Amino acid sequence: MKHTGLLTGLALAFLASPAAAQSPRATVIGTWRVDAAAKLAQRKDAPRLVVVREDSSASWGTETVRWRVKGDRLWLAIGGEWEDYKLKLKGQTLTLSEGDLTKPVSFQRVGPPTGRPAGIAVPPDPDLGGE
Repeated sequence: MKHTGLLTGLALAFLASPAAAQSPRATVIGTWRVDAAAKLAQRKDAPRLVVVREDSSASWGTETVRWRVKGDRLWLAIGGEWEDYKLKLKGQTLTLSEGDLTKPVSFQRVGPPTGRPAGIAVPPDPDLGGE
């Protein structure tokens, strides 16, 4: 599974409505677009729009991965292994850093998530032996 240094300039787009009472998991659900200022510094093949769904799937381009939030970390199952990123949410902005990113990448929430396309399964959880 090709993941374009997933977030090598991408850093995933997420969020819903970051009310103080919401859990980090709930706040990353949504459709995210790479911050306009960051586009110029990104690789041309990095995702620009990311959809994070409540069913633990996230998609950009033709890629679909599994995600989870633990504390201030966003974990993505890519190619059967977890990659984690430092997650910061402020208002309608989601910023990812660390992991395989050389510098932080910010996303702006642009709306709710779209549904997962028919025939595309939520990728297996590496912690459950692929289940």
